[in-house]
Amino acid sequence: MRRDLFNYDLPAELVAQTPIDRREQSRLLCIDKATGKTSHRRFVDLPELLRPGDCLVLNDSRVLPARLFGFTKNGGSVEVVLLRDTGGDIWECLTRPGKKTKTGTVLGFGCGELSAVVTDEVEGGNRLLKFSYDGLFLETLDRLGKMPLPPYIREELKDGERYQTVYSRVIGSAAAPTAGLHFTSELLDVISARGIELCYLTLHVGLGTFRPVKVETIEEHKMHAEYYILTDETASRINRVKANGGRVVAVGTTSCRTLESRADESGSVSGFSGFTDIFIYPGYKFKCIDGMITNFHLPESTLIMLVSALAGREQIMSAYEEAVRERYRFYSFGDAMLIL
Repeated sequence: MRRDLFNYDLPAELVAQTPIDRREQSRLLCIDKATGKTSHRRFVDLPELLRPGDCLVLNDSRVLPARLFGFTKNGGSVEVVLLRDTGGDIWECLTRPGKKTKTGTVLGFGCGELSAVVTDEVEGGNRLLKFSYDGLFLETLDRLGKMPLPPYIREELKDGERYQTVYSRVIGSAAAPTAGLHFTSELLDVISARGIELCYLTLHVGLGTFRPVKVETIEEHKMHAEYYILTDETASRINRVKANGGRVVAVGTTSCRTLESRADESGSVSGFSGFTDIFIYPGYKFKCIDGMITNFHLPESTLIMLVSALAGREQIMSAYEEAVRERYRFYSFGDAMLIL
């Protein structure tokens, strides 16, 4: 399948640069995947769009303040983004400029209370950095790090918590699972009170989620791997919902990829922790999920390919055109879509 089949035109002013004042007041474009019909609601209406006995599956990963600005011994400036903890205080990192971070280079951050040495270069040009510090690493990172916002967001984020879901718990992501940014604690309480299950899993989002598809034929694309945790208890609750005729609705592509990675042919999921590099695109037969809440995604991205697999490419591309006409806000701080 050709990559350009997932392209669309987006006016630059529709890329949301800041979050709206109230999370739950985001707009919600609803797609009936059986008929292709669309309707326009607000995210706060979500409880009435679901049924008692349904299940929402949310990703409770929390974003690291993973963006560090440092310096070399020669006084050159360097930007580092933490991607993955490989153990022993060694992290796989994205570094800019790469020519200043060759193996053996020593970097300093802040007033020197955090330092690192580049120990290796890995596939794709990322670096392995071994960090040295006093006290706790995450406390040091909280003081010195900034949120690693996507490259299309140029505005400074005033409140870092707006790039976290209200239920984030397990720290480890380099980017937010943005479909969950629309929820408030109050809205989750309303959903639960209506008899809709709330289940949580963890998938740590990597910056690979923004990596463009460069091959002309999408089947040739190599998907990045991300670490996930699905507990036996959560798996059992999801399986019980399905057995009782409820619908499993993934909140975001991260929850979807985790569930589909663990589903057998009957749709049952099993607990596990490890890495998934599942690539879902049109032609894929979903085994576990029945619907999805998602944001609007970049043209020709693996994420728009995933939602196209669920609702049909033509329906998704038509819905995106409608969202542009209706002046929806796009991407991480933008509006949402419900596919059921």
